[in-house]
Amino acid sequence: MGSFWKWALIGGAVLFFSVILLFMIGIMALLVSPDFESLEGNVAVIPIKGEILAEDEWTLGGTTVSSTDTIELIEKAEESGSIKAVIFEINSPGGSGVASQEISDAIRRMNKPSVAWIRDEAASGAYWAASATDHIVASSMSITGSIGVIASYVEYGGVLNKYNASYERLVSGQYKDMGSPLRQMTPAEREKFQALLDGIHEEFVAAVAENRDLDQDYVKGIATGEVFLGKDAMRMGLVDEIGGKQEALNYMESQLNITPEPVAFKKRKTLFDAFSEAASRQSFHVGEGIGSILMRQQRIQIRT
Repeated sequence: MGSFWKWALIGGAVLFFSVILLFMIGIMALLVSPDFESLEGNVAVIPIKGEILAEDEWTLGGTTVSSTDTIELIEKAEESGSIKAVIFEINSPGGSGVASQEISDAIRRMNKPSVAWIRDEAASGAYWAASATDHIVASSMSITGSIGVIASYVEYGGVLNKYNASYERLVSGQYKDMGSPLRQMTPAEREKFQALLDGIHEEFVAAVAENRDLDQDYVKGIATGEVFLGKDAMRMGLVDEIGGKQEALNYMESQLNITPEPVAFKKRKTLFDAFSEAASRQSFHVGEGIGSILMRQQRIQIRT
C-alpha cells in the first residue's frame, strides 16, 4: 500500500471515530441535561397552547398542553430566586376539566404575581386557568369565555341497522357501556350524563366567580358556553385590560417596581421524549390502523 493511501486510510478512520464520539457526546448531553432550559430573566413566560390534557400527547387534532408539565413549570418558577413574576401566554380552546382545574389550582397557590396574556383564544378550560391569575390581558379581537361543558360523540347505531349488523351488549352493571357509539343512549342514560355535565358546570362557574371576585349568580347568567370578544369580555368583568405582551409586562413593572425581563420558561425535551413523540405520531401505521383510533376517539369525552 502506498504512503498516500496509508495516511488517507488513517485519516478516514480518525474522522469516522471522531464523528461517532461527537454523536455519543451529543446523546449523553441530551440524556443528562437538566429538566428545564437554562434561564436568564426575572419574568417567566409559561405557554398554555393547544388542547389541555392531563398528560402531553399527540392527537390527530394537533398540539396539546400537559397540566402535569405546566404545574412543574409553575413550581419551578416559584422556587427560582431570580423569577419575580409569571406571565401565562394562552392560546387554547380548553380541554379536560380535571386538567384545567389542576392548572387553575396551581396558579392560585402561587405566591408570585401572575398575569394571563390571552392571544387568539382562551376559551372554556383555558379561561378557567386564566381566571386564577391576578390580572388578565387580552387582545380586543381574542376569543374568550365559553364557560360551559361539552360531551358529544358520533353514534353509529343507525349505520349498523342499515347494514344488518348488531351490537351485542354484554355488561356487568346497568350503565357500564353508557356512551357507547354503537347504540343509542337511553333516556335514563342521557339524564345521568346531563347531571354529570351540570355538576362540572357548577364547579366551573363557582371557580370563575371566586377567582374574578364576581357574584356567582352573575357568572351563572353569562355561563351559557358562549364565547366573547376580548373587548366584550372586559366589559363583562372577565378580562382586566385590552392589550398584549407589552401591557402584561407593564402591569408587572407597576406591581413590582422592576424592569421586567421576560424569559421563555419551558420544559426541555429529552432524547426519549423525541423518540416517544415520533413513535406516537406513527403508531396508527402499525397494529390498530387509523380506523381503530378514530373509533376509539368517538366514545364520549367530556371537555370544558
